[in-house]
Amino acid sequence: MRSKLNLSKFRYNFIPDHLLGEVLTKRWADNIVPITVFAITVVILANLIPGFLSPQSLSDAGRQMGEFLIIVCGVSIVMIAGGIDLSVGSIYAICALIAVAVVNLLEWPVPVALLISVLVGAFFGAFNGYLIGYLKLRAFLTTLITFVIGRAIYDIALDYLGTPIQLSWVDSALWDFIGDGSVGLIPVSFIFAAVVLVIAHVFISRSRRGWHISAIGGSRRSAFNTGIDVKKVVCSTYVISGACCGIAGFLFGARLNGTGPGTGIGLEILVLTACVVGGISLGGGRGSIAKGVLGGLIVLTINNSLIRMGYHSGTNQMVLGIMLTLAVILDIRWLRNRHKVLDKVYVAPVYTSMNEPVSALPEDQTVYALNSRLSETELIGAGEVEGPEDVILDHEDHLYCGSRHGDIVRFLAPDYKKWEVFVHIGGFPLGLAFDRDQTLMICVGAMGLYSVTPDRQVERLSAETNRSYLSIIDDARLRDPNDLDIGSDGKIYFTDSTTRYDAHEWAIDSVENRPTGRVLVYDPKTGKTRTLLRRLNYPNGVCMAHDGESFFFAESWECRVNRYWYRGDRAGQLETVIRDMPGYPDNINRASDGCYWMAWLGMRTPTYDLMLKRPGTRRRMTRKLPQDDWLFPNINTGGVIKFDEKGNILEALGDLGGKHHPMVTSMREHKGYLFVGGILNNRIGKLKLPEADPNWTSNASYWGRSD
Repeated sequence: MRSKLNLSKFRYNFIPDHLLGEVLTKRWADNIVPITVFAITVVILANLIPGFLSPQSLSDAGRQMGEFLIIVCGVSIVMIAGGIDLSVGSIYAICALIAVAVVNLLEWPVPVALLISVLVGAFFGAFNGYLIGYLKLRAFLTTLITFVIGRAIYDIALDYLGTPIQLSWVDSALWDFIGDGSVGLIPVSFIFAAVVLVIAHVFISRSRRGWHISAIGGSRRSAFNTGIDVKKVVCSTYVISGACCGIAGFLFGARLNGTGPGTGIGLEILVLTACVVGGISLGGGRGSIAKGVLGGLIVLTINNSLIRMGYHSGTNQMVLGIMLTLAVILDIRWLRNRHKVLDKVYVAPVYTSMNEPVSALPEDQTVYALNSRLSETELIGAGEVEGPEDVILDHEDHLYCGSRHGDIVRFLAPDYKKWEVFVHIGGFPLGLAFDRDQTLMICVGAMGLYSVTPDRQVERLSAETNRSYLSIIDDARLRDPNDLDIGSDGKIYFTDSTTRYDAHEWAIDSVENRPTGRVLVYDPKTGKTRTLLRRLNYPNGVCMAHDGESFFFAESWECRVNRYWYRGDRAGQLETVIRDMPGYPDNINRASDGCYWMAWLGMRTPTYDLMLKRPGTRRRMTRKLPQDDWLFPNINTGGVIKFDEKGNILEALGDLGGKHHPMVTSMREHKGYLFVGGILNNRIGKLKLPEADPNWTSNASYWGRSD
């Protein structure tokens, strides 16, 4: 049996199959297929074609590749916006002819030829853009018409200019250098392409207009409703595509110093295939310049290699057709089923063995034995507040809590009958703490660490921390900032309970039970956040110890409380002070007698403890059953525990009848009363503590204020 358990632990805890789900969540995961295809293609062709990877061969291929990738870049931008451009072959040919004519016949400077070529391409793009963007004509038909008209213009112009160009001769070192020159082994045209691609990548991924293009591709109606000028943006994408054809046409003209009847024919099919093979969605909204580049490398490499191997042009067209068909099928199927695949593979449970807990049943009379004291609470805001996960009182005795509507609600002292929305902050406010100046610090689920001044000015303090070098997911972003407290050094110590799930998905994290949480520290002097402790199993409540050198924090799914020293002789040491509790710990706060209060959000059950040893069963559950049928930890019964500096349990309070507070996530002692909150409750409880100091407040305990 022991060997079987060890094997299960090794299988689920040390084989990182959860990485598959993390990879599939990344946008760059779509590039894995084209990268793999390109690598296989290069290996096969290197063995079939002698000298395929020789420097001279790569340099020659790079010249044509540069021109091609520039056009792919323009069409990629059009497709990201949800359009299509079939006119690139004609525009490319016209621009090439004009560039050659300007240099050879008019003998104008080469930079002028480049400018004119780009302007002509942009003009044709603007023609497409105006008809599609402003007149709302179909992109397919409009660009097809431009393709036909453009090809006709090119053929007519070639009849008049072809012979004079062939008979002309111009001596231009710059023209020759652009067409045939290299910087080292890198062709000039490829350098042109690299510059264009970098600019385009930054434009799409970092600029406001680039974000607008992606938004329009995702949903034009939604983009319009958010205030984006859809017509203008759509038109601009075709202008960019036309300008890219102008640059590529100029480079082609410089390379051959002429054009012919076949210039640009079939180019639109090559470019469209490249974009789709690279992973740019035909429906728009999903894609990048990098994807287009990958597709371009694959398609042009295969096309040119087939020509070098002596295959008929019909073979090339057939191969391109097959590639396009497969890419379209993959695009449509993946787009529709990506979320289904993620649902099947993302949750990756681990093996966890929990020790037998001490009973919390009243009849067993243990230190954890719950009672019904919390059912005696006086109710505040019953039915008026939803989800008061944490509660806190200021120096004027006003009571604050968060709500699931994104508000910070304030109940006014002394009777707490009247209440107001102190501030709307958004998200789901969780942990609360006052600093020395009575500025309220707040952990907001999925948003970060915020502050609200007494005059209700909201400021985001932190939304990210330092990223792990080996993390696939972006663990710099705060996903579930949960609870916080302020140290004697002025720094804010807070928990980010999980890096794999958002705040509202905490129950899924409990099923997976993977230690991905952390404790962070924010320094108000520098405005920086750094990670203090990693690999914690849903770290939760944080409370500064009375010694001013350490703090306690809970690990909910491990049912334990740890203590960490952040200064003093023991700085950097971590110690577990309470372990194997029968409940799941949540927020921790100071008590007036030098001890600490801790909330239990729910109680352990033998069934779920057994399930933690069966990761395979939990894995099958997440894949076979709808989420409503999953087995989660019990959060229908909780309580409040009191412990001392050494972790000794002194008192346990509960509501076994479920009258007022069956589940508890926070409590705060203030002037002889215990105020109780719960994330699933619609009320706050106020319980008289007969032996508590009636003058004690947490503000005085932390900052020495006299209330």
